[in-house]
Amino acid sequence: MQAESHSRQHEPSSRQLRLVYDGECPMCRGYVRWQRIRKEVGELELIDARQDSEARRELTDLGIDLDQGFALQIGERWYHGSEALHRLTLLGTRSGVFNRLMYRLFASPERTARFYPLLRVCRNGLLRMLGKKRIDNLTRK
Repeated sequence: MQAESHSRQHEPSSRQLRLVYDGECPMCRGYVRWQRIRKEVGELELIDARQDSEARRELTDLGIDLDQGFALQIGERWYHGSEALHRLTLLGTRSGVFNRLMYRLFASPERTARFYPLLRVCRNGLLRMLGKKRIDNLTRK
């Protein structure tokens, strides 16, 4: 699967960091709880993809399916799926077992692209087992 990146043309350039993730997914919540961003990178804003927000509306307008992966904004650019995971890993610290493991697994874009479909299958299976609905942002604007 090829990762997608999308550029935003309508906002001035800034070092904005936003992560849009599934707030009802235990895997996703655990990941964002444990992931640590280096201080010099800036503050990461966490946004629940299941809640209405400017970021969700923007991603929907760009055609980014949030059921297929989380989205990371760095400055003016959006990254989705495996590319978002890879970039977030590079922004992270190497402190703690979790962050070191994430770096070893996802510092390589090729390795991240190979692992990401398996992570997505696990997430979707877990959500089905828990009786959670899809985010469905592309059909329910």
